[in-house]
Amino acid sequence: MSSRFTSKIASINAGKNIAEADGDFKVSKKQKKNVVRIIISAILVIVFSIIPTEGYLRFCLFMIPYLIVGYDILKKSFRGIKNRQVFDENFLMSVATVGAIALGEYTEGVAVMLFYQIGELFEGYAVGKSRRNISELMDIRPDSANLERDGEIVTVDPDEVEIGSVIVVRPGEKVPIDGVVIEGEGTVDTAALTGESIPREVCIGDDVISGCINQNALLKIKTTKEFGESTVSKILDMVENAGSKKSKSENFIGKFAKYYTPAVCYSALALAILPPVIRMIIGMDALWGQWIYRALTFLVISCPCALVISIPLTFFAGIGGASSRGILIKGSNYLETLSKVKYIIFDKTGTLTKGVFKVSEVRPLDCGEEKLLEAAAYAESFSSHPISRSILAAYGKEIDQNRLSDVKEISGHGVSANFDDVEVICGNLKFMREKGLECEDFDTTGTVVHVAIGGAYAGCIIISDEIKEDSKEALSSLKKAGIKKNVMLTGDLDKVARTVAGEIGIDEVHSELLPGDKVERVENIINSTPDNEKVAFVGDGINDAPVLSRADVGIAMGAMGSDAAIEAADIVLMDDNPIKVAEAISISKKCLRIVYENIVFAIGIKLTCLLLGALGLANMWLAIFADVGVMVIAVLNAVRALMIKRR
Repeated sequence: MSSRFTSKIASINAGKNIAEADGDFKVSKKQKKNVVRIIISAILVIVFSIIPTEGYLRFCLFMIPYLIVGYDILKKSFRGIKNRQVFDENFLMSVATVGAIALGEYTEGVAVMLFYQIGELFEGYAVGKSRRNISELMDIRPDSANLERDGEIVTVDPDEVEIGSVIVVRPGEKVPIDGVVIEGEGTVDTAALTGESIPREVCIGDDVISGCINQNALLKIKTTKEFGESTVSKILDMVENAGSKKSKSENFIGKFAKYYTPAVCYSALALAILPPVIRMIIGMDALWGQWIYRALTFLVISCPCALVISIPLTFFAGIGGASSRGILIKGSNYLETLSKVKYIIFDKTGTLTKGVFKVSEVRPLDCGEEKLLEAAAYAESFSSHPISRSILAAYGKEIDQNRLSDVKEISGHGVSANFDDVEVICGNLKFMREKGLECEDFDTTGTVVHVAIGGAYAGCIIISDEIKEDSKEALSSLKKAGIKKNVMLTGDLDKVARTVAGEIGIDEVHSELLPGDKVERVENIINSTPDNEKVAFVGDGINDAPVLSRADVGIAMGAMGSDAAIEAADIVLMDDNPIKVAEAISISKKCLRIVYENIVFAIGIKLTCLLLGALGLANMWLAIFADVGVMVIAVLNAVRALMIKRR
């Protein structure tokens, strides 16, 4: 039984029913057909129950609605027996209904099959509703690309476009491949990726990623990646594989159903045979009909549909609801772990601050500002660090690579290079002192880049980074969500780090860290945390891959276009709003709460009804409620995981 539903979810995650419009039509047509069958059968049951008939005529009349509504269940049951996969819900329903009819309980036999099909209809509706959220995300896959070749526009498959090609994106079209705008200005809609409705303005020189929709201008884009390595491909691959990473709850339910269903079948058989035999041995009337009826009731009650269907559906709905808000979760195991997070570790730059550095002040010692900035810009020109880019932006002139040689970047310290055959060193205070250079420790909240030219200290450049508007509110929301401690790790100066932490409400700060130091700090926090409390790390995903991988849950923020984030993190937030971290935790807790509600509710009702059925205090109508009624309630409860409140 669990394999049936698992295969259904797997096919949904794989995109087989999502990417093709005709697939959705077939599902809709099948559901309509089932509704017609249910209505016809229900009318016939009511009519035949009113008409006073007996014997074979009554049997034949009730077989009409029974076969109309249940022929597919009987067919699946026979196929399962033939393939030696006997114990599933089709077998339970077939045995129970055929047995009830054999005992002359025609109305109850048909009603069991009828209400079971109603339950299946609700299940299909719930899965379809969950699938539509994922479908909207899958719709970002581009069908074609307009390639500019020899002055002409040729429509090709995105896989055929090479790096460095020029593609044309007309208004209303999806950007098929990551690239840089070389002609045109306009806005792109990123809602399918981030969940936010505000469009993003782009102009010449701006990076654009695949999956966005060009709104109002003709854009020419020079591709920087192949389609297989583009953002949209990586996101779709991540979503399609989410179903393979199951939570502990799902794995438990799968194993539970594997042993539970055969156990209840044998128990029902024992209930039908042993009591009558014992009664015969002690000289009493065997009452075969009564005990067989009890066994059939027991079978219907015991069907584990509510658990086996609602638990995976809840996680699927949770992942689907999160995706609609730009929160991509790689599997239900990460969703489950996220609900247990009590400690969150943040990177500072690009996560809690904007990561948009600007040169706010140039302080030369014995040379002019222009010379100091020029030397620093050349030394930093090969680095991709945001601080290096800010210095290059402030310099604003083209870099002549022929004037440079022997460029070295020391992670967490700085850079050195020969510029016009003169050694230039740029970096932090620690780096300068390692080089034997004395320099002043400035009292500033900005990042200080010290510069030495020709072995002598030449001055410094002060670079400022702004705190994100939502950082303080995000940390407050996390506290309300039950997070015990927020920790910030940064390679920045202690003074800068503590100023930022004080403004936004960080509990614990560790500054002036190298990349390896961050991993060590995360490990220390994990080792000092109880096993039932998890640790999450939130970073921008560009240079935090080792820490994202080491934490119990790695969350990459602002990951549009960041390959490192999508690869290393367990959860990817497609925009850079820290509020989404609290939102992701809220979704995970709601999802797990619904899972536990369904487990307690389903098991509680079934155990009670099983006991009543074994004692002869429950009839087939109560069994129908214990099976179909409980399943419908559990499935509708699972659908609540889709309903995500916007913050």
